[in-house]
Amino acid sequence: MTVLLLRPRSGAGAAERLARSAAAAEGAGIATADVPGWLAARRRARPSRVRRIPFAELDGWSFADGTGDLRHRSGRFFSVEGLHVVRPNADWQQPIINQPEIGILGILAKEFDGTLHFLMQAKMEPGNPNLVQLSPTVQATRSNYTKAHGGARVKYLEYFLDRDRDRVLTDVLQSEHGAWFYHKRNRNMIVEVDGDVPADDDFRWLTLGQLGALLHRDNLVNMDARTVLASAPMTHPERRALSSDTDLLSWFTGERARHDVHARRMPLNQVADWIRDAHSIYRADQRFFRVVAVAVEGAAREVSSWTQPLFEPVGPGVVGFAYRVFGGVPHVLVHARVEGGFLDTAELGPTVQYVPANYVRLPSAHRPPFLDLMLDAPPDRIRYAAVHSEEGGRFLNAESRYLIVETDEAATPAEAPPGYHWITPGQLNWLAGHSHYVNVQARTLLAVLNTHAVRL
Repeated sequence: MTVLLLRPRSGAGAAERLARSAAAAEGAGIATADVPGWLAARRRARPSRVRRIPFAELDGWSFADGTGDLRHRSGRFFSVEGLHVVRPNADWQQPIINQPEIGILGILAKEFDGTLHFLMQAKMEPGNPNLVQLSPTVQATRSNYTKAHGGARVKYLEYFLDRDRDRVLTDVLQSEHGAWFYHKRNRNMIVEVDGDVPADDDFRWLTLGQLGALLHRDNLVNMDARTVLASAPMTHPERRALSSDTDLLSWFTGERARHDVHARRMPLNQVADWIRDAHSIYRADQRFFRVVAVAVEGAAREVSSWTQPLFEPVGPGVVGFAYRVFGGVPHVLVHARVEGGFLDTAELGPTVQYVPANYVRLPSAHRPPFLDLMLDAPPDRIRYAAVHSEEGGRFLNAESRYLIVETDEAATPAEAPPGYHWITPGQLNWLAGHSHYVNVQARTLLAVLNTHAVRL
């Protein structure tokens, strides 16, 4: 007769242990001040080159007969297709990345001297402005780790495919950029190990406190690391909020229900108002983004050289939370944001998430809500500011200035406008433990809050 043992419903003490790691300014692996130099050394050790090429020079990629979709000959990796989005007051068409595979973004955790450390990788991505940034232990699509490219194995992958379920600190499917991906999801994981895990030259152990400090540096912690850190089950001190958790869920369910969004894939060569030439696919008015091609040489990756398409925004973005304290409890203003590529109609985004260059010709009355509040924030109101790049494997030079700005009743009233809601960092962290609630830009700012990189 098999004896079944009952286990605690929650990982006892995990949040407290994560909080202790967030409070550890230094760790056993590498000094915080030495991390930028280590990344630069890894960059020099394996110099990489990324150059723009015409579409005709893509190796293995081609525009499909009939549809014009940009696909790889293997049928793997991703494709660039068209998307038609219809809403009651809006209708647009655009290129979109279709990558149905669910990848793994995984960070190994291990205790050193009683403090959790996290194994971070110095990883080259062709779209990053400085190429090499801190990434998760494993950052791989299914095509990568099943060796569709014929390359080397993904290091440490076995810990995330075959592991002791009791040691999983977080495991959740999270969306990626809904404006550029169609229904894209990745598995965000933190797995704790006990045994010896050697770290080779491209890996270092860091505490959450060290990662929080490094999040203050521009273009140092990559997007995939930030989203995993945001999903960690942290402790936040607040016990009260403007809305109960039940009321918050009810509000957001209502927001999702009231938005009527119809998005369908379509042939890329039928997308209206977009032009394809030898080097790019772009909007006739030069707004939003363009599709380009690059050749990568000398990369310290599973494959050292390849070609691929990338999406390139027309300018840097501004992403920010408005922040206020109500009854002694910090709150941030979230936006129920609709994006054409989301699996559901809306996810919780930051107060502001825009590329200002797209709106320079618009009169002030038609500019996005709260954008000027972020652009014109006085220095003494800025609680956090850093430039971070988005996913460097698919996007070229996609940078945004991330902000947390203290505001007041005149600028951001306690009675939030339709589509917006005040929530606490703890409520945001709770929702990020579930799929498709918090978008990837808001998760970057949540990673800042989770690692205690800023005190509200």
